Amino acid sequence: MSKINVNGKEIAVVNIENYDYISLTDMVRDIENGSALIEQWLRNKNTIEFLGIWEEMYNPGFNSLEFEGIKNQAGLNRFVLSVKQWVEKTNSKGIIAKAGRYGGTYAHKDIAFEFASWVSPHFKLYLIKEFDRLKTEEQKQLGWDIKRNLAKINYRIHTDAIKEKLIPDEITKYQLKMIYATEADVLNVALFGMTAKQWRDNNPELKGNIRDYANIAQLVCLSNLENLNAVLISEEVSQSERLKKLNTIAISQMKLLTEDKNVKYLEDKSKS
Repeated sequence: MSKINVNGKEIAVVNIENYDYISLTDMVRDIENGSALIEQWLRNKNTIEFLGIWEEMYNPGFNSLEFEGIKNQAGLNRFVLSVKQWVEKTNSKGIIAKAGRYGGTYAHKDIAFEFASWVSPHFKLYLIKEFDRLKTEEQKQLGWDIKRNLAKINYRIHTDAIKEKLIPDEITKYQLKMIYATEADVLNVALFGMTAKQWRDNNPELKGNIRDYANIAQLVCLSNLENLNAVLISEEVSQSERLKKLNTIAISQMKLLTEDKNVKYLEDKSKS
């Protein structure tokens, strides 16, 4: 679950079956008799028609027969419809009622924006603005996670090559740990010019490790170096020779990457 702040009002956004649903309950929480506004909105004939069209477009299990009966009653003085009744009668997917700590009425973003417009056009515009900002931040984080996962996958290839070519039989756990740490530092020295320990000693105030503070160009180069190192290991090139080769390649690649306009654009976007 995520939260967006719209004019000082905190509104929950949840992901259900890969679709974003926004809390209608949060939208009206600070309004007098706010909970009644949702049912008043549902009584509106235009609302019912809009919901029916949305469900028929996106919900194969929508009960059209029940919907027709509800639509015929909508607008009459005696017509009353709760969210629970709407969901149970029509098998709605666009509006749901959640129980529990973060319970309430949630609606697919298309429907939530329509409800927000009914409450206040001004509020709707700010809701859309904050929702778009949330999606932008999520995409930025997704891009970063992809880069981090790529480095992890390549590191797995790298460590498998170490296991196959560098680790002798009957090695102790301590020796195993030392070999892996040493090989990781081959890449650190080739790219960053220092070992992980040297970085920690130089940056005691920072948490994490040297790679957590790498920029996009460095992460791309690191992924390439991991693959190249795995190949060199499989070819039984000595560690000292590999370090020289990898350092030369790192210098060449970083010159290209730091001058590349696309990399600069991504770097600027990640900081904005």
